[in-house]
Amino acid sequence: MSSVSEQAGYLTPEQIQKFNDDGYVIVDFGFTQQQIDELIETLHPYYNPEHLQAPSFGARIQDAWKFVKPSHELATNANVLSALEQLFGRKPLPFQTLNFPVGTQQATHSDTIHFNSVPSGYMAGVWVALEDIDEDNGPLKYYPGTHKLREITMEDAGLEPGYHNYPQYEAFIAKHLESLGVEPAYGYMPKGHALIWHANLLHGGSKQNDHRRTRHSQVTHYFFDNCKYYTPMHSKPGKLAFRNPEWIKPGEWVMRPPVSQQSAEDTPALQKNVNRLRNWLRRKLG
Repeated sequence: MSSVSEQAGYLTPEQIQKFNDDGYVIVDFGFTQQQIDELIETLHPYYNPEHLQAPSFGARIQDAWKFVKPSHELATNANVLSALEQLFGRKPLPFQTLNFPVGTQQATHSDTIHFNSVPSGYMAGVWVALEDIDEDNGPLKYYPGTHKLREITMEDAGLEPGYHNYPQYEAFIAKHLESLGVEPAYGYMPKGHALIWHANLLHGGSKQNDHRRTRHSQVTHYFFDNCKYYTPMHSKPGKLAFRNPEWIKPGEWVMRPPVSQQSAEDTPALQKNVNRLRNWLRRKLG
């Protein structure tokens, strides 16, 4: 990845330095309360009711930008795009949104296990707090400076590619973090603020202490132009699983109805629960 740029843009030199040093920065992009409230209200009918009743199973909506205009607007916000171009020196290309009504409590991981590019390092996430986030409703957890570490692959973890091995990857990362002795930081932030993180930053979701509370949020994933893009989880050394993302284009939105509410096969967190259920049934049925 190119060195962090200080060209004219939305971020201050101090914010750019923060990102360069720690792999993340919290920014107020000027999202309005009306815009955020409209997004939450419009999304609510699309969440699977069963998952809302048992949020630890993994309530979420992938690519709501296709059928909820406020989600598209957050993903393509001009201030966000300006900030990302400052940080990476290339035009950002949003390609995926994820929306959550509650905290994920997701195990620590690096996004480079899910998304990567050639040349490497041209991928980032932007997490927007759609309500106030504190220690009780499951804030993000991240490890400052870990973006500077070497990218960890499935091969490094002694695993074959494929999401069926994702729980073992999570266990490997947990042991790796323990050996490093790195202390986590937490994403306490007010409604409307956003956290930009580098793809190689180790991060996850912390415990939700108050299960009566929501933690509405939107994550948008971005690649950058003049790269090739691939899925590391499906790749082997010398044989990358290249992908052709559908870009989320600023100013261009036509509503497309969702294919389904949620799919357990779409996400590693949900797939892990599916695998556990399958194993339990095998034991019970012999």
